[in-house]
Amino acid sequence: MIPISRVVVDAKTEALVLQVLRSGQLAQGPMVARFEAHCAEMADTVHAVAVNNGTTALVLALQAAGIGPGDEVITTPFTFAATINAIVHVGATVRFADIGQDFCLDPDLIEAAITPRTKAVMPVHLYGLPADMVRISETCSRHGLTIIEDAAQAHGAMVGDQPVGGYGLATFSFYATKNLSTGEGGVITTNDDALADRMRVLRNQGMKARYQYLEPGHNYRMMDLVAALAMTQFTGRAAMEAARRENASALNTGLAGLSGVVLPCEPAGRSSVWHQYTVRITDQARVSRDEFVAAMNAAGVGCGVYYPFAAYDYDCFRSHPGIAVSPCPEAELAARQVASLPVHQHLSAEDVDMIVSAVRSVLAE
Repeated sequence: MIPISRVVVDAKTEALVLQVLRSGQLAQGPMVARFEAHCAEMADTVHAVAVNNGTTALVLALQAAGIGPGDEVITTPFTFAATINAIVHVGATVRFADIGQDFCLDPDLIEAAITPRTKAVMPVHLYGLPADMVRISETCSRHGLTIIEDAAQAHGAMVGDQPVGGYGLATFSFYATKNLSTGEGGVITTNDDALADRMRVLRNQGMKARYQYLEPGHNYRMMDLVAALAMTQFTGRAAMEAARRENASALNTGLAGLSGVVLPCEPAGRSSVWHQYTVRITDQARVSRDEFVAAMNAAGVGCGVYYPFAAYDYDCFRSHPGIAVSPCPEAELAARQVASLPVHQHLSAEDVDMIVSAVRSVLAE
């Protein structure tokens, strides 16, 4: 089986983890500080605030921005549940706008979703491709709205010559399957000194210094052990991104011309880091999307669906008083069509050839 993602821990990482174990400094310490410096460099921001996972990063960013009961946050329904859960967690209301062909929030539809209660927009950079942040930023600036980028899948993705992470507040996940991984972990990036200071207080039980409490907070701290897992990945990030880009290009070439398949692309001015290689299986294909996924897995190629439903199609979200449901037909269509194939840096040329052959075999007319 060619897995859709693969976790590899090298000898240098093992040595760093052992170094932390022997140091006795297991909780937030110097390794976390190094991790934060790498994240700030990646996002080209002044600050990076490390936390224990990507979901708490979203919660902390929302809370630091002063978003809570009575406020609305516009986001996409085509995303992982964490995006929605974080907004609900702080007591704000989720308001959906539909996606475009790029699977990201459609800038043209944000304006219509804005109400007097709208406080923020949370675009999701999906599958490694950044949303159209130039146009989204223009809309948010015109209406005085905070931007909180959900960049969980987009470490190092670019909009023009600017990396994602610096358009306001941004959150990244370092979950096990992400391009950069610590198993669990998260970070918030920003250029705002006051917001960064507040997030450092909030992640540490509301303490500015030991027993100096400024407000009720959380225990969202990252452990040095966790941070150590990412160090060699940051230094190898350029090679990792190049390998994923090369694999995506080879897949695009090998799968070109297949009936009933829409291949992923990069809109002008936006560069993907190819967290997932996601195709659409349309009604013109000889098999359904679900039949395609089953056949690919049976052929030894890991294939998954991210995500099988628009968020509001789950009863727990549709009936929630903090979620304003409005139809998003493009998100619903994408949920019925998408299928993701392996694109990670550990694929060999033979693996890529096998993926192409399997797809063509399943979809051959």
